[in-house]
Amino acid sequence: MFTGIIQTVGRIVRLEPRGGDVRLHVDTADLDLADVQLGDSIAVSGVCLTAITLEPRGFSADVSNETLSLTSLGQLKAGDPVNLEKALRLSDRLGGHLVSGHVDGLGKVASITPDGRSQRWTFEVPAAITRYIAAKGSVCIDGTSLTVNEVAGSRFGVNLIPHTVEHTAFHARRVGDAVNIEVDVVARYIERLLSSGETPRLDEAFLKQHGFA
Repeated sequence: MFTGIIQTVGRIVRLEPRGGDVRLHVDTADLDLADVQLGDSIAVSGVCLTAITLEPRGFSADVSNETLSLTSLGQLKAGDPVNLEKALRLSDRLGGHLVSGHVDGLGKVASITPDGRSQRWTFEVPAAITRYIAAKGSVCIDGTSLTVNEVAGSRFGVNLIPHTVEHTAFHARRVGDAVNIEVDVVARYIERLLSSGETPRLDEAFLKQHGFA
């Protein structure tokens, strides 16, 4: 799990074809990898990848065809900036929201307009994703936890403060660029619960079992 709080902006070193899929090599810039071990997860622009080699200033990960086809990683090239976040530890602050690193689909930057010192960004997403996005709810875009301002059809808007633009790969994004979208996992569970046909309820036994009564 991750928080959606970007720890640094790295860069793609190279994409190495390997038997039909790709080995991705990432320069992690100033990200401290001292506490990362082989097999640990690192989110690369919102995609949870497994570190299979580690270097003082980078790591590599194998990326399957499934991931390449469903995320923006398949469109990356050497030199491209990527948002990086190490996996959440139980002792860490949860500054954003719980993020799994499992991308739900690709969105597109529809517009970028000034809004005071901030910027208002509008994204267009597939219809299958829009039902999970709600005004004032959370959404993860390229691994960044953001609050939704408004939703209109297949588009939704967010505000990016100067700090977010400067310290993430958003500074390199342009209108028309593809972005990875992960909806709030709570929305997924609510849909699953409602689609089961059962009436959701929290009875006294459940509350006592989990220490709430």
